[in-house]
Amino acid sequence: MTQQSSKTGLPAPQPLNIPAYWTAEQAQAVVELLDGLRQRIAGYYQLQLIDLYREQHCADAVCHPGSPDGDLPF
Repeated sequence: MTQQSSKTGLPAPQPLNIPAYWTAEQAQAVVELLDGLRQRIAGYYQLQLIDLYREQHCADAVCHPGSPDGDLPF
């Protein structure tokens, strides 16, 4: 039975085990695949990802300098 994530209703993420026996060429192929996938996803969701990143990682004073909380103390 698959556990559900409480936030999204999607299946909970599973740990990803990376094989220790890959050759350098196999590891490179996986990295290139992931890079291509990242580019395609970012190309489609770029604006949404930027907004989400700001929500999750930026302090108001840094990301929203015009906001009341962004006023400098000097």
